[in-house]
Amino acid sequence: MTDSEAGAWITWFCRQRGNEFFCEVDEDYIQDKFNLNFLDTNVDNYRRALEVILDLDTGSASDTDTELEQSAEKLYGLIHARFILTNRGIDMMLDKYQKGAFGICPRVFCQRQPVLPIGLSDNPGEDMVRIYCPKCADVYVPKSTRHASVDGAYFGTGFPHMLFMVKPEARPKRSKQKFIGRLYGFKIHQLAYRSELPAATGNKDRVQPAEGDSI
Repeated sequence: MTDSEAGAWITWFCRQRGNEFFCEVDEDYIQDKFNLNFLDTNVDNYRRALEVILDLDTGSASDTDTELEQSAEKLYGLIHARFILTNRGIDMMLDKYQKGAFGICPRVFCQRQPVLPIGLSDNPGEDMVRIYCPKCADVYVPKSTRHASVDGAYFGTGFPHMLFMVKPEARPKRSKQKFIGRLYGFKIHQLAYRSELPAATGNKDRVQPAEGDSI
């Protein structure tokens, strides 16, 4: 790594604790104004924030305050959400996914299936990043609390689906295993809990469970 790369804002940001889910967006992509359409309405100090991201900021040290840094991080996050839907971005995120960089599904029957980051809203400030398991098609809270401050909008609601549309060979087979509750070796019938409700309330007219091996 060259000295310039080591000091680059994008590299620095992606290496911060809690930002492991991000990939390094190509500067060529950021420099293309078409890719940044309408983002200026969502970010304060948009022009200065963009200069910070591209290491073009020439302001004095006192000008680079916390507010400007927050604007740069928000702008980068919104750019990132667009970039990872491109072929280049998908390739970069796929590599991280295959290395297990986003963690594994907490569901037992998914057998340590790697997951992908996803947002439950495309609007910044509404929800934190979640993880999506392609094996059970469900979403979960990331295991590490350091990701609790990462905005889900920086990954978007459609990223995992776009990745598997472009790279269908990377999609795992859906899990067919489901947990089945048992008591004394018998399956618990769905009416079993309802049958106990009248007894708990003192009602003698109990609902009888269906016939069979379920209780």
